[in-house]
Amino acid sequence: MSELYELPEGWEWKQLDDISKLIGGGTPKRNMNEYWDNGNIVWLSPTDLGKIGDIIYISDSKDKITQQGLDKSSAKLLPVGTVLYSSRATIGKIAINTIEVSTNQGFTNFICNENLNNRYLAYILSRFTPEITSLSNSTTFKEVSKTSLKKFQIPLPPLQEQKRIVAKLDTLFEKIDKAIALHQKNMDEADVLMGSVLNEVFGGMEEKYGKTQILSVMKINNQTLIPDDDKMYNYIGLENIESNSGKLVNYAPSIGKDIKSSKVNFKKGMVLYGKLRPYLNKVWIADFDGIATTEILPFLPIDNNLSMKYVKHYFLSPKYLAKVMSNCSGARMPRLTTKFIKSNEAYIPVPSLNIQQKTVAYLDKISQKIEKLKAVQKEKMQSLVALKASILDQAFRGEL
Repeated sequence: MSELYELPEGWEWKQLDDISKLIGGGTPKRNMNEYWDNGNIVWLSPTDLGKIGDIIYISDSKDKITQQGLDKSSAKLLPVGTVLYSSRATIGKIAINTIEVSTNQGFTNFICNENLNNRYLAYILSRFTPEITSLSNSTTFKEVSKTSLKKFQIPLPPLQEQKRIVAKLDTLFEKIDKAIALHQKNMDEADVLMGSVLNEVFGGMEEKYGKTQILSVMKINNQTLIPDDDKMYNYIGLENIESNSGKLVNYAPSIGKDIKSSKVNFKKGMVLYGKLRPYLNKVWIADFDGIATTEILPFLPIDNNLSMKYVKHYFLSPKYLAKVMSNCSGARMPRLTTKFIKSNEAYIPVPSLNIQQKTVAYLDKISQKIEKLKAVQKEKMQSLVALKASILDQAFRGEL
């Protein structure tokens, strides 16, 4: 429950079920074509929404269901203006619908009564998502029950004051979001710059040294294991490799019972390449031994004449990525295919080891400069995000 701090005169703490109607969602059976084929009812999952804490207006989805699918499932048709809140697995994605929609069971949806402004509630949910998330007692994935959300208390001023707060927040956040977007653009442009350098370098390498089939100089480590429940592992998932940069992020050792299923072994010095959704460009050179999801391919050299640091840079190049993407299988969840890896299209220019090492030193130097530029932009973005959180806190203490 949120901290019941002292509120201004005329405000009061209210349980969410006293000022709104909470409605869940559901998923029609996937094997029933009549529930999905030619459907025209928007059906949302949390992946259709933005980032945690963002508030978007929504009127479409990648999946739609039929009236029969709605009638034969626990999905509900939600009126315009409902506040849609992801309360399962990914907690804290928020939207307001501009047409009638339905959602899956990953949502708790709020139909506001006459004393609650829906955009005020959306901002409230954004502010209090950390406290709401703490209500989850799930072990496999985070989920906040409808019962817990019903009892959750929020600060409620009179309706006119809610509207004033919303107008003020809209104005302030529009300016802050524009500044955040500018910093993000600068970071994206830095990635583009690094990509153009990589393309130029390796394009020249191909002209001078030709194209060597990848599996003639590297092999893929296919050794797997099933983790023991009580053993700790250096486990790497796709989420632990940052797109485009080749950096490891948000990593911590994992206990076997939390990762389960078959994993692939890797050794220090191998290049780990994300084969699922390769457009994310996730490449990392391991600096310790460990295990990884089978959606990652660990590459190792056949002999000592190939620098894996050189390989990492090549794999990160937009030129190589374009080849991979033109040889993927699956439309919604593309994967790098074994057929491509074995083909002559999967190639790499291989100069002498000395030239590879000089190339790595050159690219590392440029990469470090670009990462410093990105770090400055990221720090500024984080400051702006913190400012938004501070403003929200002031707003719901009656200080805005």
